[in-house]
Amino acid sequence: MQEERYQKLKTIVSTYLPDDLSPMDIQPESNFIEELNINSANLVDIVLDVEDTFDIMLENEDMDGMQTVSDALNIIDKKIADK
Repeated sequence: MQEERYQKLKTIVSTYLPDDLSPMDIQPESNFIEELNINSANLVDIVLDVEDTFDIMLENEDMDGMQTVSDALNIIDKKIADK
């Protein structure tokens, strides 16, 4: 299940990658802003896509905690478990 969520998240994030990066650059430890060069506006779009894809609601503190791909996965897992 974790791998499936990771692949879904990777698909979402890859949509917003700048041209100089590829989906292969997305790793669990990748930082959205520093390593994947995703700006704050696109980060909001990613959060909205994550909410739709995984049928969860993310709070502001969740968004603040989403620094890396792994952080996002942990938050997604927690939200799904809490449903």
